Amino acid sequence: MTATVASHRKPRQHPLASLTGGGSRSARTARTAATLALAGAAPTFGLAQAAGAPLTPDFDAAGQAAHRLTPAQIKDRVDALYQEAEVATQSYNGAKESADTAREELSRLQDEAARRTGKLNAARTELGALAAGQYRSGGVDPTVRLLLSADPQRYLDGAAVLERTGSHQATAVAGYARRLGSVRQVRQRAEDTVERLADTEAQLKKHRVTVVHKLGAAEQLLSRLTAEQRQRMTARDGARSTRGGRTDQGDGHGGGLLGRLPGVAGAAAAQAPNPRAARAVSFAYSALGKPYVWGATGPAGYDCSGLTQAAWKAGGVALPRTTYTQISSGPRVARSQLAPGDLVFFYSGISHVGIYVGDGRMIHAPHPGAPVRIAPIDQMPFAAATRPA
Repeated sequence: MTATVASHRKPRQHPLASLTGGGSRSARTARTAATLALAGAAPTFGLAQAAGAPLTPDFDAAGQAAHRLTPAQIKDRVDALYQEAEVATQSYNGAKESADTAREELSRLQDEAARRTGKLNAARTELGALAAGQYRSGGVDPTVRLLLSADPQRYLDGAAVLERTGSHQATAVAGYARRLGSVRQVRQRAEDTVERLADTEAQLKKHRVTVVHKLGAAEQLLSRLTAEQRQRMTARDGARSTRGGRTDQGDGHGGGLLGRLPGVAGAAAAQAPNPRAARAVSFAYSALGKPYVWGATGPAGYDCSGLTQAAWKAGGVALPRTTYTQISSGPRVARSQLAPGDLVFFYSGISHVGIYVGDGRMIHAPHPGAPVRIAPIDQMPFAAATRPA
């Protein structure tokens, strides 16, 4: 025996068709030129449509060309796309965590099935030798004949009956039956895990496509801005990060803070409620300036929940991967009772998280193009806070 473990509607006339049909040759030429001019002026549709963005980069809800949008309006749309991408990122992270767990479980089950099958084969070999000896001596015991049955279920059922007879040989055969049943159970669990893994990997692919499309749509919008407009937008982001908190960051990600970072980080860590939280805070400070990378847990880059997970790992606490599971990693904390190291969550869907560092501030990984930085917790709609335990 060997172990084998196995996944009619009439076509509508084009709106420009009337411009190109009928009339004299000169009129058709003029109409054709007009058509080409219109076609040349028409913008193309991009990734935002594929992403299901509420407004495409080219037209708004009123059908007005997007190039008429102000930089502030573009920024609002980009921020909305980033937030939608973050929701999809957390779904991706959750699916990836589930897939990784399923792969580990499958590997363990396969190993277990192989070990149990080895023991089963050894027992069968031993009983086979017994059968051969009995045959040579003139007969085969009923228990051994049952063992050699071609129907495994009949064997299992019969072995249970024989075990009740109390004979030593019947007990040995029944033990073999239990091992056979155990192997069959492990194989079934492995097959179920394979099916679950296939479903999870399909979800993983779907969420990955959504994230890429959302971020692509945001980048398309940003490409309509001049370099100066993009620089001003980044500067405003940095100003929002420093407003309301004594960060002195300048560029919004620690530029003006670097000279006194050890002292600031040390002071924040000293206010932490326990040594593990202190180490998490120190780690978060050491990550300032590292890039946002969706789906990343470091050390080169992070997404929001990847940063908090890595920070608390440095503190000796294993957090789950996503925002909506991290929120259950400890007791809830009132906003007025926040302490350094607490996890602070934002938006009604719990799609963003940062690590609190005191004075109404947090360290978080915001979105693509914005590195890990210090920001006031009132920069986004606050949802809840948790103190990991």
